[in-house]
Amino acid sequence: MDAGVIPVISSVAYGTGSDEGHSLNINADTAAAKIAGALKAEKLLLMTDVAGVLRDVNDPESLIREIHRTELEALKKDGIVSKGMIPKIDCCTLALDEGVKKAHIIDGRLPHALLIELFTDEGIGTMIE
Repeated sequence: MDAGVIPVISSVAYGTGSDEGHSLNINADTAAAKIAGALKAEKLLLMTDVAGVLRDVNDPESLIREIHRTELEALKKDGIVSKGMIPKIDCCTLALDEGVKKAHIIDGRLPHALLIELFTDEGIGTMIE
């Protein structure tokens, strides 16, 4: 980055040991969370195909815009965070625990989603801090 280059990191890895010579698919969110933590990044942004964390998965208007780190386990226990959102929340937790200041889950289907999340006061997804 100091040289003005933006690194692009693939979530495919080369196997070792019994997986020698095989390509391994690494969870991209987990890889991003670990890298963000190692860099002590300001933000981790995860993109998905929903608006963010929804209080009711059947109601897109039930978006939870902000969640404090201490609320995450209760949201999972209450079933508000379930199924495919659990790994995303776990990655956010991992990143926050490793020093990332904020994690965001946003809808990658929306045009300009990253710009809207980063450069507007209201954002478009769920911010976890």
